[in-house]
Amino acid sequence: MTEYYAYWISTALLSLLYLTSATMYLFKGSWVRQALGELGYHVAYLVPFLIVVKILGPLAILSRVSVPLSDLAYAGMLFHLILAAFAHLGVRKPLEALPAIVGLVLLVMSFATQNDARNMPSPYFQAVVL
Repeated sequence: MTEYYAYWISTALLSLLYLTSATMYLFKGSWVRQALGELGYHVAYLVPFLIVVKILGPLAILSRVSVPLSDLAYAGMLFHLILAAFAHLGVRKPLEALPAIVGLVLLVMSFATQNDARNMPSPYFQAVVL
């Protein structure tokens, strides 16, 4: 039962983090473009792509229409969060990497407990039985 609550709390917080970020990308576009430009990214193509990904990723995980699609969303979020953390650390702004690090912790917790909380288990994470 603990795993059930751990899954739903971590998944809800991770989804909230992503959807809040997508909302910020939509409504504070100039600030986001400036911040991403300072990290060295070409923002003209990156911002619209990230808005779509930050909305579809949590939807794929929460709806779980397809287990492979859900696992693909987890993988994409993993790479995104790792790259975001290292991008901020690379320009020596460790406090700005904190949301990505918190997101990584939530992502790992959500992925590790998904088989205990969902009816369709993911074949990519098998719980260790002691």
